[in-house]
Amino acid sequence: MSPTPSRVLVLNSGSSSVKYQLLDMRGGDRLAVGLVERIGEETARLKHTPVGGESREWSGSVPDHDAALKALAAELAKDGLGLDSPELAAIGHRVVHGGKRFTEPTVVDDAVLAEIERLIPVAPLHNPANLTGIRTARTLRPDLPQVAVFDTAFHTTMPESAARYAIDVETADAHRIRRYGFHGTSHAYVSRETARLLGKAPEDVNVIVLHLGNGASASAVRGGRCVDTSMGLTPLEGLVMGTRSGDMDPAVIFHLMRVGGMSADEIDTLLNKRSGLIGLCGDNDMREIRRRVDAGDERARLAFDIYIHRLKKYIGAYYAVLGRVDAVAFTAGVGENAAPVREAAVAGLEGLGLAVDGGLNAVRGDGARLVSPADARVAVAVVPTDEEMEIATQTYALVEKER
Repeated sequence: MSPTPSRVLVLNSGSSSVKYQLLDMRGGDRLAVGLVERIGEETARLKHTPVGGESREWSGSVPDHDAALKALAAELAKDGLGLDSPELAAIGHRVVHGGKRFTEPTVVDDAVLAEIERLIPVAPLHNPANLTGIRTARTLRPDLPQVAVFDTAFHTTMPESAARYAIDVETADAHRIRRYGFHGTSHAYVSRETARLLGKAPEDVNVIVLHLGNGASASAVRGGRCVDTSMGLTPLEGLVMGTRSGDMDPAVIFHLMRVGGMSADEIDTLLNKRSGLIGLCGDNDMREIRRRVDAGDERARLAFDIYIHRLKKYIGAYYAVLGRVDAVAFTAGVGENAAPVREAAVAGLEGLGLAVDGGLNAVRGDGARLVSPADARVAVAVVPTDEEMEIATQTYALVEKER
């Protein structure tokens, strides 16, 4: 009897790129990783790395996502890992917005596709690209389960008191206006890994997760369930980010329309692409900002201070929401690598039991680790995120359950 298929291909389809990983869930092994970028251009690039082998890279015309998926499938086939393999159990897709309906990973059918499409108005930059990836994968392997894993799903456990905006209820419901949250696969993975690092079950741990990359979000996780998160209807709300403003008085928008003569599209571009760190100091790379701070650059210093001030406010707010905090976990590009950000974020919070050990915090490492003093009341952890593994894990669990 042939072994049960155990491989999962994870696809993260963006507007002009497809990131992918192939994993064997029998042992949790990564078999291949890759990226197709600049889709639609003559200078598209594909980088493919079989684990244990040498990377391959090429440039050329990739007119659309269909061509991109066929190109990555061809690269996988060169390593004996093709999409026609009987060992492939499913394809897992990252989908940014699942609204209120999708609270867990879901096998895709025509009705699911239609609902994801219906949510495009609340995720116009992401859901169309996610849909394209799913549709293309379905044509390549129509016999294979396609599973959608939603960024918003982990946050659907928020109580209404956290998810509702204080606006007219009928208007909000008519236009599906509420706080959905994003980066959910990362928050789910990191909160669970933080509990494991502490030697406890997720249901016994309260964690504040800080996902700090170019996009940034915080979550309050009580016993493995999200009870609050910083992003809202869109990924614009919350923390100061690389190019996004985060929290802001909504009347600023009306002011820019009435006094600044700006259109809705111009304001959308301002708040999403020309704000945050890049708007404050012209850089959105924390490494460069820290270099400028150390060189005495006052604009960079102000940008860093605003970033930390907002971060510290959310730590304090989520401490109050949770009542008891066992750990604060830093993850993603900035959270995992920027020791000055971790140090500054908890500085002055010793009364809440938060502190970092300077020596531990300065050490770079690949795995999950504690950077707080041994006697700290609240653990401060660095936990590398692995959204692809989380998507693969959820996808495989669903397929096995329905097998």
